[in-house]
Amino acid sequence: MAGPAQEELAALEAIFCGPGEWEVLSRSESDGPVLRILTKAEGPTGADIPVDLVFHLPLSYPSCPPGVSVSSERLTRAQCVAVRDELLEQARSLLSEPMIHRLVLWVQQNLRHILAQPGLGGGPGKCPAASTAGDEEPWMTLLHLDHMRAKDRYVKTVLRWASDLGLTGRLMFMGKVILILLQGHRDTLKEYLVLQKTSKVDVDASGKKCREKMVSVLCDAKVQPEHTRFRAFEVKEFASLDELRKEFETAGLGTLFPEFVLGLVK
Repeated sequence: MAGPAQEELAALEAIFCGPGEWEVLSRSESDGPVLRILTKAEGPTGADIPVDLVFHLPLSYPSCPPGVSVSSERLTRAQCVAVRDELLEQARSLLSEPMIHRLVLWVQQNLRHILAQPGLGGGPGKCPAASTAGDEEPWMTLLHLDHMRAKDRYVKTVLRWASDLGLTGRLMFMGKVILILLQGHRDTLKEYLVLQKTSKVDVDASGKKCREKMVSVLCDAKVQPEHTRFRAFEVKEFASLDELRKEFETAGLGTLFPEFVLGLVK
């Protein structure tokens, strides 16, 4: 990450210094940092709406726009997608200069106008997949979750995210092993992972809503010709390790099982 971008991160950390306002989710020398900013913006009724903004700053930033994900417990996914699309359009007009703070200010000033657009003021609705590269080769991600305390709520949330983002695959349970296998465009899979890590999807030991901090990416790769292309996202329970192995083998993913799954079984 270039010097100006590092300076921008330091400035943002100083600006967003309130409780829970700022968090660096990951730092990667090969892919750039991912940061989260929690802000509030006035909605159409005049009430403040909390908005979670996640920015991925690629190595070529700010010569190219950042990756953006928008989420809020007060907004539908369709509304979040509309805000994100407007933010990306704004980012393209600010290339070659630090822009994250300006983008946050823009959301604060314009959220009510975006939500007032026709078709965005109703109830929950499906949103289009985040990727605009319709001909992009499909990608596959295998995730491992350490546990689910609020299982019913967690499963419903994962199903909703997969549906909203147009992802297919499996949520698999075998004893204490919990796996999520996703297929879709790579950018959409990245957006799913951001939602997984930043949304309050589970509860802690005291029953308080909390973000998922114990998800790990076991595999992230292109879908190969021998792999099954899932047509839907399904939840499956397996009674034995052999049943789980057969599920991977049937999907043409038999090589993933010994490499990534067997070591999870205690």
